[in-house]
Amino acid sequence: MATRHDTAALPSKGGAAPGRPPGGSAKDQDERRRARLSRRWQRDMRWSPYAFVAPFFLLFLAFGLFPLIYTGWASLHQVELTAPTDMNWVGLRNYTRIFDDDFFWNAAKNTLTIGIISTVPQLLMAMGIAHILNYKLRASTFYRVAMLAPYATSIAAASLVFVLLFGRDYGMINWALDFVGIDPVDWQGEKWPSQIAVSTIIIWRWTGYNALIYLAAMQAIPQDLYESAALDGASRWQQFLHVTLPSLRPTILFTAVVSTIGASQVFGEPLLFDANKGASGGAEHQFQTLGLYLYEQGWVNQHLGRASAIAWTMFLILIVIGIINYVISRRLRASS
Repeated sequence: MATRHDTAALPSKGGAAPGRPPGGSAKDQDERRRARLSRRWQRDMRWSPYAFVAPFFLLFLAFGLFPLIYTGWASLHQVELTAPTDMNWVGLRNYTRIFDDDFFWNAAKNTLTIGIISTVPQLLMAMGIAHILNYKLRASTFYRVAMLAPYATSIAAASLVFVLLFGRDYGMINWALDFVGIDPVDWQGEKWPSQIAVSTIIIWRWTGYNALIYLAAMQAIPQDLYESAALDGASRWQQFLHVTLPSLRPTILFTAVVSTIGASQVFGEPLLFDANKGASGGAEHQFQTLGLYLYEQGWVNQHLGRASAIAWTMFLILIVIGIINYVISRRLRASS
């Protein structure tokens, strides 16, 4: 008589053994989970830094590198603002044309003179203000915040206020000059007065910013140096010359380079100083900078190819400034 076998107790083909959890023992599952977490942690440690910096590089590629390359490509073509996709290859003709253009050299000279007039007094005043703020003063935080107020002010608002101050007929500056017996000055119509007025706007806006940079560098100077100088009989002025200034050489170089770069790109102040003339920089282009000349060629005369060549020329000038900064920095480090 055939007997029936109880097949319920037998494991099915490919199934787990009785009493063992699917997929192996609990220890095996725990080891596999630990391995997965370890691999995930390693991937996270390896790729997370790239993910964090990726937004910057994406924005830089979209709004920095691509416009730079495209501008360089457009500078080798004849292209107009009315038809930006119609490009005719002209090679270096845009560069040779701007170098033969008297208005370009006039703008370059104006940029240089405005840069000198605005940068040198600005840094000297910033150094003096920082030296005063470095002492223990009451309400020092208020003064430091006040130094940043001009920097936080809109260029348009500041320029319009200075336009009123430098007005020929009703400006407060001419009123003060007339009060002391000096004839009124046409601040917008004459070359040097207009450049001085534009430089004044730049000085007012950036002096406090540089003063705080100098102040931060001064506070990092060890007090032992001042105490040693005082024990040797050095006065306050001698301490400033022989302790403060040598310690601030890298900071002074940094602010000088940054201010020079900013001066080479001056645009808003001269544009708004005489709104009637716009990008021409006065009736005789007496305060037209390279930034205004670029804007005039590209958006007024609608010559995008020529404007691109001007932009790349300014970029090469900044590279030269950077190289000079690098050479001077190496010599300062070698001498220290």
